Amino acid sequence: MRAERQVFYAPDELVRAVRGRVKELRESGEEVDYLAFVPDGEPTLDVHLGEEIAALKVLGISIAVISNASLVSLEGVRDALSRADWVSLKVDAATEAVWKRINRPHRSLSLEGVQEGILEFARRFRGTLTTETMLVRGINDSPEELAEIARFLTEVKPAIAYIAVPTRPPAEPWVKPPPEGTLARAYAIFAEELPRVELLIGYEGDAFSATGDAAADILSITAVHPLREEALRELLARDGASWEVVERLIASGELVEREYQGHRFYLRRLPNAWG
Repeated sequence: MRAERQVFYAPDELVRAVRGRVKELRESGEEVDYLAFVPDGEPTLDVHLGEEIAALKVLGISIAVISNASLVSLEGVRDALSRADWVSLKVDAATEAVWKRINRPHRSLSLEGVQEGILEFARRFRGTLTTETMLVRGINDSPEELAEIARFLTEVKPAIAYIAVPTRPPAEPWVKPPPEGTLARAYAIFAEELPRVELLIGYEGDAFSATGDAAADILSITAVHPLREEALRELLARDGASWEVVERLIASGELVEREYQGHRFYLRRLPNAWG
């Protein structure tokens, strides 16, 4: 856990890698809608984020950043995010106790500081700003908390306020999505205050890019996005590969298999991420 921005990669190294990947995708006939900063961690921790966004703009592809908003109180972070075309900020709570329980923030952060940063960024950002509120049963799904979140979002004025639930294996096994009735209530509370509210509660589909290198594609995607078995089989078919690739990655310890809500998921094994 950290809250200080630092260097993770040399910007020219990252840009060179992205250029190469985009070239591969375009040559294989894949359409690239966005280049999204959504790493294994919080993208605004990268002190070179703004520089990297600016350098990637020359590719002519829209830039998206998916952030937990923890560092948006910093002017340097707001400057970096302002260079993107589409930004998503997490707003999972509106009261201190709930925020600490669901987000488990770094001790140097405060909810008031995060909220002030979000509002300041929203006032100056000229791209598309969306918010995401992840609901967890018994944590942040009470009518009172939902109403407080909705009131805060009326100040943010997002283009879309997304309401999400855990659809992939969460960090803690006790995390459960709220029941349907609670989701309906959450939607109604948000929709009463906000012009556009959407639910992110279903399977996101199987449309993942394939380059012909099945092992590389699987490890690239599962580093940040667990793949459901159906999506993985579809990806293998597009790469012209068999399930043996998956078995080999599991045997080597690079890929892990997990069950969640009756579905089988595959995730890249990261240091200290799984027991």
